[in-house]
Amino acid sequence: MNKLLIQKREEISETRVAKMVFPATTNHYDTLFGGIALQWMDEVAYIAATRFSRKTMVTISTEQVDFKHPIPSGILVELIARVVHVGRTSLKVEVSIFLEQLDSDKRTKAVTGHFNFVAVDSNKKPTPIFDEETSA
Repeated sequence: MNKLLIQKREEISETRVAKMVFPATTNHYDTLFGGIALQWMDEVAYIAATRFSRKTMVTISTEQVDFKHPIPSGILVELIARVVHVGRTSLKVEVSIFLEQLDSDKRTKAVTGHFNFVAVDSNKKPTPIFDEETSA
């Protein structure tokens, strides 16, 4: 595979999404419900995977997701997704969630996880991420 092509696609595919944590997304501790965090992470990972490959991508697994800090209601979060590994038909996306206070520049990494995707064709079978002419 062309290493320069992969590097360029990694740069283009980085995806950043900002969201507010509102009460409807929190649990009984008034912090972001873990399932909502995972949904947001999978969504931003999917966008990055698709921007990288320009193929139909499906999530096939998640790896360890580390919740380092609670995410309170009323805070701004930024999800950042980056492709960190590329195989023939699959790729891995790292997603981090950063907390941002609305009244300061302080940022804290709260969650990190890895999501694995596979490119599929119209028959939902794995297909190469790079076409033969692209990988030369």
